[in-house]
Amino acid sequence: MSKRDPMTTALAPLLQVEHWLNTHEPIELAQLRGKVVMLHAFQMLCPGCLAYGLPQAERVYRLFDKDDVVVIGLHSVFEHHAVMGAEALRVFNSEYRWRFPIGIDRAAPSGGVPMTMDAYALRGTPSLVLLDRRGYVRLRHFGAMDDLLLGSSIGCLLVEDQRSANAVW
Repeated sequence: MSKRDPMTTALAPLLQVEHWLNTHEPIELAQLRGKVVMLHAFQMLCPGCLAYGLPQAERVYRLFDKDDVVVIGLHSVFEHHAVMGAEALRVFNSEYRWRFPIGIDRAAPSGGVPMTMDAYALRGTPSLVLLDRRGYVRLRHFGAMDDLLLGSSIGCLLVEDQRSANAVW
């Protein structure tokens, strides 16, 4: 029997974001209860993020109903800090035209791994986190994730929570 990841049974840690792109208001996870949330941690110079993670996040953003699924990008810089600042991210976002909200993960006071990335115990980028409608972490994945597996995982969370809400007690 495999050991269960304690993070996947815990309420999601708060997002610690310095600045937001593609949204007029800061996003708080508590406001998103009742929706499945996909958090995509990336760095703009990460080849896997550019080839797989960011296009996948954009597809999920386009394909799922906004009342059911929210996609949030999290720019988590843990290397090459000098060339991946907020202005460079704005240009990057403008060039690629990502439409989902993107938060800039707050730098750790000591440097190194940014604060939200650390709170979620993410190993690198690209990383994907799924939260259920109650705000619990249900999946953490490092690296490229197959679209069919991701869609199935999101679908399971949508159906699971719908069944619970419609249950007769």
